[in-house]
Amino acid sequence: MNNFLFEFILRLGDDNLILGHRLSEWCGHGPYLEEDIALTNIALDHIGQASAWLKLAGNAEGKNRSEDDLAYKRIEREFVNLQLVEQPNTDFAYTIIRQLFFDVYQLYLYDELTKSSNEEVAALSAKSLKEIKYHVRHAKEWALRLGDGTKESNRRAQIAVNDLWRYTHEMFVTDDVVEALIKERAAPDLASIKIKWEEMISQIFNEAKLFIPENEPPIILNSRKGVHSENLGHILAELQFLPRTYPDANW
Repeated sequence: MNNFLFEFILRLGDDNLILGHRLSEWCGHGPYLEEDIALTNIALDHIGQASAWLKLAGNAEGKNRSEDDLAYKRIEREFVNLQLVEQPNTDFAYTIIRQLFFDVYQLYLYDELTKSSNEEVAALSAKSLKEIKYHVRHAKEWALRLGDGTKESNRRAQIAVNDLWRYTHEMFVTDDVVEALIKERAAPDLASIKIKWEEMISQIFNEAKLFIPENEPPIILNSRKGVHSENLGHILAELQFLPRTYPDANW
């Protein structure tokens, strides 16, 4: 049980860590000052959640690894984040659509996790939900502005949807880790979350005049077992540079 719990919590931490790093790349490059600050704050939210989840994962593992150890001292194949969150910030539309897909997933996942039989998981999920609800509202408002805006903004948003849709299927894959925790009532059935996710995304897309791609083959490379796109290696090279170069540095 502890091994499965560690793996599951690690996934929650890695998703937030990598997405937070991706969003931090917008700092100083936002379309205007207010949005630059908004994206930076959302990035900080994800990094804060990552720190909390990775600390909890370290406790569940029982090998005296801190959240910093898990963030900075693992190699690429040891990370278990979704491929969706490691996709690059091709343009602002890509960032918003990627965020929308993940935020809605995280909203329903964490809402169910507040009922987890593991009290620490339930408490941290409840605390994180306050931030996630804002993230969903922010992503939804921008998706509507881009999709139902100009011809160019709609075109760019639809291209982002077409390219990123294939990565969304992986969010709902149930494996031995999830199955074990479902039996312990520590994690929810991802199939039920997928139904809610699809309903909200479809509703937003209808308003935004965006379309779900048809006949788009899913990309499921088992990232939950450490298989990733080349993007993660580039992220980790930057993310881990300082602590790996100066391992004994203190602040």
